[in-house]
Amino acid sequence: MKKLFLILFILITQFLLAGNDPYIKITVAKDGSGDFTSIQKAINSIRDLGPSEALVLIKSGTYNEKVIIPSSKHKIILEGENKNNTIITNNDFSGKPDSFNEKMTTFNSYTLLVMGDDINISNLTIQNSSCNQGQAVSLHVEGDRFIIKNSIILGCQDTIYSATNHSRQYFENCDIEGTTDFIFGQATVVFKNCTIKSLADSYITAAATEADRAYGFVFLNCKLIAKEGITKVYLGRPWRPYAKTVFIHTEMGKHIVPEGWNPWKGDKMFPDKEKTAYYAEFGSKGEGGNTSHRVSWSKQLAKKDLKNYTLEKIFNGWNPHK
Repeated sequence: MKKLFLILFILITQFLLAGNDPYIKITVAKDGSGDFTSIQKAINSIRDLGPSEALVLIKSGTYNEKVIIPSSKHKIILEGENKNNTIITNNDFSGKPDSFNEKMTTFNSYTLLVMGDDINISNLTIQNSSCNQGQAVSLHVEGDRFIIKNSIILGCQDTIYSATNHSRQYFENCDIEGTTDFIFGQATVVFKNCTIKSLADSYITAAATEADRAYGFVFLNCKLIAKEGITKVYLGRPWRPYAKTVFIHTEMGKHIVPEGWNPWKGDKMFPDKEKTAYYAEFGSKGEGGNTSHRVSWSKQLAKKDLKNYTLEKIFNGWNPHK
């Protein structure tokens, strides 16, 4: 009897542990050596609302695709072979005619659209190669519990659209670059240990946090750099009245203007956004990190406030490391 119980225990344990592994592994390779040559076809092949994580391994190469992960696809891992050599790229932009000869908008200009929940990306470059033609999104995320690590996100205006009020997104060890409002949207987002490069004298963030959300964009231990010759960059401006953006322990280059933040005047629908936006810093450093001349309506956090900026508090119980 004891032997039978031991066998049952081992079998149950193996079953439970197996549940943590991807139930399917798919390889994408440009040279035809994998299961698919297209990332989109690999995603399409995954069962809708699958039982556990599906792993898509993407071999080095440049994939000229407009990729969509729909809401019916969840728990997908996209893992590139090498972030510098595994590239998803497209060149759509606002105003460009689509296949129906209708003009695209910011919201369908993406290279990669993530609508499903629990999507995990690593070791990839995501690029929108259109520049100075209109808003051109590289990465558009609407799903919840989104994670991207060790990746490069390239674009110009509107590089990352962190969309929807319910979405929680986590970026770690990523290189992000753009020109104007190149990190924007309504979602609750943490950027940790990321390098953020400004390619123009403009604005880094344009949060549209809704009034019922305690957090918007939070930057932890990041580094702000700029292309040579760029000298006048704002940390952010409010796309909507309750925009929330906080920088904690961030190194800021000399391209960051002393006042730090811009109120986005001239918006007739929301004329006084500086009265409701929440912009704050703690421990800013570097040549642009002197906060003595910041706009009066921004805030400097106290050390005691940092207890409110753990991942689990920001994400209302979700910890992307677990």
